Amino acid sequence: SINLFWHARPEETMLRVGVAFGLGAAFEALLGWLLKRRQASLSTASEVIFFPSRVTCTEELLAGAPCVCPLPHGESALGRLLVRVLEARRSLDLCLFAFSSPQLGRAVLLLHSRGVRIRLVVDADYMALRGSQVGLLRRAGISVRHDQDKGYMHHKFAIVDKKVLITGSLNWTTQAIQTNQENVLVVEDQALVNIFLEEFEKIWENYNPANYTFFSKHEETGIENA
Repeated sequence: SINLFWHARPEETMLRVGVAFGLGAAFEALLGWLLKRRQASLSTASEVIFFPSRVTCTEELLAGAPCVCPLPHGESALGRLLVRVLEARRSLDLCLFAFSSPQLGRAVLLLHSRGVRIRLVVDADYMALRGSQVGLLRRAGISVRHDQDKGYMHHKFAIVDKKVLITGSLNWTTQAIQTNQENVLVVEDQALVNIFLEEFEKIWENYNPANYTFFSKHEETGIENA
């Protein structure tokens, strides 16, 4: 390459030098963009939690005090999920098909007592199942809305402080937590969180009790079919 520059005419040499510098600047810009993308991906925190969870004591997480019960003490899938839920400081939006886990129910009540704004969307058919936490949460003053559709409200996700997304296959039930092969993904990617927030707000508004219909249009207007 040196010989090419050496034997070329001056104007050709200047052109080649300019092209070389131009390519170098373009490469440098591309490298900078790739590094920024890489840093952004590294700064996006994520965690994967697999179930079933081994049975462990969760009292220390929920009561904030040591426990001497005979249950094993240590990390578990449920414990890791509880830690993530209890990180909420301002808001917790829940969109859950079924909710009967007493430990997760206690966690939500604890957050409510701390002044965290809780909103819960559940499936109408499954909110009255035995062991459901929905009634306890409602009686505590937590806002709960449910579907009135023929299909299921089958989502399973939570949004912590509008910044952290918790989603996956897991129903918040004791059976799913202790028995089923399930997964939960915890992501701090604001673009992704915003998409789920938009979906939650849409469902929350659609399930506004003011929009419920309890009678057919004929019954509401008093018009009978001929």
